[in-house]
Amino acid sequence: MKRPGTLAALALVFAAIRCLGPDPALSGPTMPPAGTLLCGVMGCIYGADDRREPREVRSAQIRGWADSTAALFEARNVTENPETRQAALTTEPFTTAPIEHWSGTAPLCPDALFRGQNRGAFCSGALVGSDLIMTAGHCVDDEHQCKNGIKFVFGFQSGENGQPPAEIPIDDVYRCSQLLARRHGGGVDYALVKLDRPVRDRAPMRLRRTGKPPVGSPLTVIGHPLGLPAKISGGATIRIVSEKGYFAGNLDAYGGNSGSPVINTATGEVEGIAVRAFSTFLYDRTRGCATERVMRDDEPQGTEVTLVEKIKDLIPDHHKPKAPSLDALTLYPIQP
Repeated sequence: MKRPGTLAALALVFAAIRCLGPDPALSGPTMPPAGTLLCGVMGCIYGADDRREPREVRSAQIRGWADSTAALFEARNVTENPETRQAALTTEPFTTAPIEHWSGTAPLCPDALFRGQNRGAFCSGALVGSDLIMTAGHCVDDEHQCKNGIKFVFGFQSGENGQPPAEIPIDDVYRCSQLLARRHGGGVDYALVKLDRPVRDRAPMRLRRTGKPPVGSPLTVIGHPLGLPAKISGGATIRIVSEKGYFAGNLDAYGGNSGSPVINTATGEVEGIAVRAFSTFLYDRTRGCATERVMRDDEPQGTEVTLVEKIKDLIPDHHKPKAPSLDALTLYPIQP
């Protein structure tokens, strides 16, 4: 079962569009106004594209983070069969992309990364308690939508053939039982969702509990850019920290990454929630196709991330005392 391409594309970018309106509260002494953040609003790649499939990452710890990252699907696109205990996912191949300043889409250029991979998620989320999902506020409008319009899917990852499974076990599909908290405005954007049952086979992520991350902290973001199967992207750092409750870093992120956990690669703690990265591509007039926006890796701004300090007090901490800091250089080795 496939949705028409135009409708699918609109669904994938809808959540990102809702956070693009002018918001004068986003300006501050350490951050330019939203909309001037280069890739921060439009989404792009900084330097080399660091996005990888979880199966390509050697670190078992980082693969565990990916296993604890949920894909938010429209409820109608996850069809559960109680007899087979399987759930069918409605997806479509990634072959077109929205173009900056256009009202429609264009075919992807032949060399676009992940071209042809099936996609279906509209946002991402992180397991932060046995039955708690942390995501972006603009991904969950209200409790009615949370309970009736969204299903939280774990394991939406690509296999050896490069494609995600068409069906997943029902046990990996969860519903919202309560929207515990939501905020969207003034630069802060988060939601906390209580699931319909505890997650037994995945570990909740650890959050930073004290202080703010310093500029230069190494970052890894995990989520579903453009609705694709889970991608792990490291090689980023915090560039600036705002007093308004968010920071910016050179994360390779797009629409669909909204709600993704942004993790300090050196400590293993979640520093924030990716909230503003719009999936807009550039149009290559010579080839007549959509190509990814690539910026210098040392750009001083970047994708915006709500600081986890804004939501941490709502999330019980059941972790043991934190282990010594991890070595970022050995924690994030990528297979060639």
